[in-house]
Amino acid sequence: METKHESRQDVQTIDAIDVTRIMQAIPHRYPFLLIDRMVDITLGEEATGIKNVSVNEPFFPGHFPVRPVMPGVLIVEAMAQTAATLVVLTLGAAFEGKVVYFMTIENAKFRRPVEPGDQLRIHVVKERHRANVWKFRGVARVDGVSVAEATFSAMIMG
Repeated sequence: METKHESRQDVQTIDAIDVTRIMQAIPHRYPFLLIDRMVDITLGEEATGIKNVSVNEPFFPGHFPVRPVMPGVLIVEAMAQTAATLVVLTLGAAFEGKVVYFMTIENAKFRRPVEPGDQLRIHVVKERHRANVWKFRGVARVDGVSVAEATFSAMIMG
């Protein structure tokens, strides 16, 4: 649910959207939808995705049975889903449900394990946009501490 939408000097912001609106924007579903909510959205520029990490995540029984840790590649995927949702919100309803494909992932760094009970706050910032290719920088934090970062580009398929 959009809680606020305003325009200041051609900059549109949205305070928050819920998982239902995210699912309208991108085609991902359980068990691969990795963001629960988005906040602090500036269309065409940046947004923060929120993932509440539960012990019930389908990857934990195998990663790892003794000490559950969220796979780093899934944290990068959560960054991409946050960015893809931002792109669709920016481009409008005609792009809802379109598939966004990774083209590059660069400088991925994983700083500390993400465990059940953590809340990931995934901040993505657009670095470049040309035609249907978007490049973003993402940082995932838990309790304000960086746990992962990456730069990635993706193409939205029309």
